[in-house]
Amino acid sequence: MDLLRIILQVVVGLGILNVWLIRANWSTGYRGGEAKTLKEEFATYGLPGWFYYLVGTLKIVCALALLAGIWIPLLATLGASGMAVLMAGAFSMHLKVKDPFKKAIPSLAMLAMALVIAFL
Repeated sequence: MDLLRIILQVVVGLGILNVWLIRANWSTGYRGGEAKTLKEEFATYGLPGWFYYLVGTLKIVCALALLAGIWIPLLATLGASGMAVLMAGAFSMHLKVKDPFKKAIPSLAMLAMALVIAFL
């Protein structure tokens, strides 16, 4: 179980860092509505501009906690719990704008993995 938890921590941690630090301005088929960037996606959801920075900071902190949690297990649990809340919010935003289910798959996958990490 420890190996599964570590694998999931790396997948979620690096996945989130990739999205927020490398691909934030890239267009993907998973962005909400017709958004081309993460910032546009938040606008599509009707969220204020400052919320983009708050969520981004929280996701990066949680991702780093997941990675550090490989050596300090409490950080993995805290990071996974925070990530689960954030991913539940991301999924709810896709529902809010009536996105096709395909666009919500990454948020649901990350939510599921974060819950597994939190409860292992």
